Amino acid sequence: MTGELILLKQGEMTLKGLNRRSFEARLERGVRRRLAPLGDFDVRSSQSVVYVTPRSGADTPDMTAAFDACRGVFGAASLTLAARCEKSPDAIYETAREYLGDALRRAESFKVESKRADKRFPMGSIELSQYVGGRLSEAFPDCRVDVHTPRLTVNVEIREDFAFVHGGAERGAGGLPQGTAGRVVSLLSGGIDSPVSTYLAARRGAEIIPVHFLSPPYTSELAKKKTLDIVKILSAYCGRLTAELVPFTKIQEQIAKVCPEEYATVIARRFMTRIAAIIAERTGAQAIVTGENLGQVASQTLEAIACTNEVSPIPILRPVLTFDKSEITEWAVKIGTYETSILPYEDCCTVFTPRRPATKPRPEKIRAAEAALDAEALIADALSAAERIAFD
Repeated sequence: MTGELILLKQGEMTLKGLNRRSFEARLERGVRRRLAPLGDFDVRSSQSVVYVTPRSGADTPDMTAAFDACRGVFGAASLTLAARCEKSPDAIYETAREYLGDALRRAESFKVESKRADKRFPMGSIELSQYVGGRLSEAFPDCRVDVHTPRLTVNVEIREDFAFVHGGAERGAGGLPQGTAGRVVSLLSGGIDSPVSTYLAARRGAEIIPVHFLSPPYTSELAKKKTLDIVKILSAYCGRLTAELVPFTKIQEQIAKVCPEEYATVIARRFMTRIAAIIAERTGAQAIVTGENLGQVASQTLEAIACTNEVSPIPILRPVLTFDKSEITEWAVKIGTYETSILPYEDCCTVFTPRRPATKPRPEKIRAAEAALDAEALIADALSAAERIAFD
């Protein structure tokens, strides 16, 4: 056995044709970023696999920690810790015996599965599995062979330069490497839904610009910190993020003062969308992402969503639009934002809430209500006071 490494298998990236190499380069970059604090690794791609190997001469890194870090890299469909060895049946057996010995002693049954990416290897896959399995059966007599429902599968992969042995792959983050699908502005509140939407957009390869609206003194510094903590959590998946914090108090106060109460939430959403579109133009973003969920609240009916869409010159993406709340919560727990999202600090969406919001607003009535506002001046004031905070 010549050493332990991590194998990351590509998913739909294999369908990218002539663009595939650029996707692989992004995936490699994402892996290097996640592993940078953990040690010195060689990261390279070949035959739809990314090989992550500790560099020789470097301090031995914590491979378990490195594996955990790689779990969050977008673009990897699956990953596994593996041992590398020479491409000979005897070397493969010895590596399996040594590397998976403890697992074989604990398992009641096992089988060997072999795959040959290198078709020049003299043994067929079935023949190699039988050879390695027979010898392992002799070495571990308390672990019987079961080709149908084994407790442990010994995986053998024959590739270009080496053979690899591992005990099975785990599901990766999936999606596409970060930055391969353009740039988006993501409206990020302190709630459960919008961080999940942000994550899911990033998982499809989007580069994220988080935008958060503040309404002091109606929202507190703790509410601001809560959102920034969420951005920090997301940066572990999304890479460097620069959050745009936009003051929204004056806009909400003016809406409450001159507009019909039942339209306040929809009008506020339209202002947020206009501001997001301007930030998108300034930053080269091509779409807006929101955490809207169809029918969850009054501002998220189809009629209300249509009123919001009306003011956006670019597409609005809603990754969790059709999710059940329980599904969104499961994602929030999975990505680590849930515990922060449920902290009891109000964001601007929960203040100035109408007692009886319109659930089927008509665009012409919304436009008429907005006519009483100096939208251009309000938006300019908000953007001029925006604060930017970067997270690596």
